[in-house]
Amino acid sequence: MGYKKIMPCLDIKDGRVVKGIHFVNLKDAGDPVENAALYEEEGADELAFLDITATIEGRKTMVDLVKRVAKAISIPLTVGGGIGSLVDMETILSAGASKVSINTAAVKRPGLIREAAERFGSDRIVVAIDAKRTDKVKSGFELVTHGGRTFTAKDAVEWARECRDLGAGVLLPTSMDTDGTKDGYDLQLTRQIAEASRLAVIASGGAGTMEHFYQALTAGKADVVLAASVFHFREISIRDLKKYLKGKGIEVLE
Repeated sequence: MGYKKIMPCLDIKDGRVVKGIHFVNLKDAGDPVENAALYEEEGADELAFLDITATIEGRKTMVDLVKRVAKAISIPLTVGGGIGSLVDMETILSAGASKVSINTAAVKRPGLIREAAERFGSDRIVVAIDAKRTDKVKSGFELVTHGGRTFTAKDAVEWARECRDLGAGVLLPTSMDTDGTKDGYDLQLTRQIAEASRLAVIASGGAGTMEHFYQALTAGKADVVLAASVFHFREISIRDLKKYLKGKGIEVLE
């Protein structure tokens, strides 16, 4: 897919950036607009904005905050959380997002992916796939919805294939087992979804060292590496990460 990309993720709760472990135990990580501007300055290629409690709280994404973040940056912005209809997508895209990310709503009604792709174009539709390791499904990864609270008994890798067939342009798999642990991405999950779907894949959940990003882009077959904690708490700078990846032979945007 050519150049590999770095994508910081702003997990939003109550208007603030937060970060947890295994989807819980959230800690404050600062102001979304300030973080967004800093990441662009540091060389981020794209940015994710995920309103992580919107679906659970049964509300829409914070549109005003999306507008403020979008105005502060010029790089592509992917927004997710609480998006359940074409009207919601229209609102978010009009607020300045480049792409929308859907998860629970797509699992509930897969036809939404097709309708969204037809209306807005596949390249603007990201399907987030939250997965948990299990021996109950063939791939070893069960699809989970509602911010990690609802187990579907559905195979996450099979769902990735279905998403491709319905017209999704990008997939964002997150392993609940590795999320926030800083022990590395779940390479098996990322690779299986990349191979099964043949779509652009964003690796997510577990980055702790520069080596982890390299592993996700090579062994994990990801096109984009998403991370939160290591950037929010200034443990790894995007500029240094790009230098490291380039030194390892990965093509990154300067």
